[in-house]
Amino acid sequence: MPILEVKNIAKHFGSTEVLKNISFSLEQGQALAIIGSSGSGKTTLLRCLNFLERPDAGQILVNGELLFDACDPATQREAEIRKKRLHFGLVFQCFHLFPQYTALRNVTLAPEVLARERSDYAQTRRTIQEEIQENARRLLTQVGLADKLDLYPHQLSGGQQQRVAIARALALNPDILCFDEPTSALDPELTGEVLRVIRALAEQSTTMVIVTHEMAFARDVADRVIFMDEGVIVEEGRARDVIDHPKQARTRQFLSRYSEN
Repeated sequence: MPILEVKNIAKHFGSTEVLKNISFSLEQGQALAIIGSSGSGKTTLLRCLNFLERPDAGQILVNGELLFDACDPATQREAEIRKKRLHFGLVFQCFHLFPQYTALRNVTLAPEVLARERSDYAQTRRTIQEEIQENARRLLTQVGLADKLDLYPHQLSGGQQQRVAIARALALNPDILCFDEPTSALDPELTGEVLRVIRALAEQSTTMVIVTHEMAFARDVADRVIFMDEGVIVEEGRARDVIDHPKQARTRQFLSRYSEN
């Protein structure tokens, strides 16, 4: 059974049809790269997966559980949507860290908020908080920031901030980790450090959906690639097949703009 199934997702903004019957599936431990020109619908698709946008049609399933059905209002209640978002971790283009908190606090904040909803929180508060702190330190060490725990976002480079954002997303233990062009706001010198972290996650069989404009990275790290254009999936398949040997003329036209470095 696929960990993620997307069935016939459609999304409109006013009279503009941004997504048109998008369907795909993703297996546990796979990395899926979504590529395409600006305005092709990549980010909107990612936002629909995280319920930051509500699709106008279609279904989203995780581990066989129906999380969203555009025809079923019961799957769209706000309280339920909040819980369903926990299946996904989202790393934004521009970090979106809380500037008033240290790197460590940025990572522990959401788990602590969720922990307060546990029925045993009052009795086990100290133990829970210690576990959250330990996990946050482990994750920040994993992304190479063991010596930056007590620094604030303005004291970190863009690449370091993005790595804090990755640790923050991992702290909620999501089924699927999503990246929305994670290097687009970075200088070229800082891009490599973020891509190395994502590559390491892929090597650990972390299930990921990555919207990216880094073609060489998508080819070498992703298991599969989807190429989108004007709200539809033009081509999909094994990463190296799609990027090195595209079948569709539109895919070839898009990839011809990227040269090997």
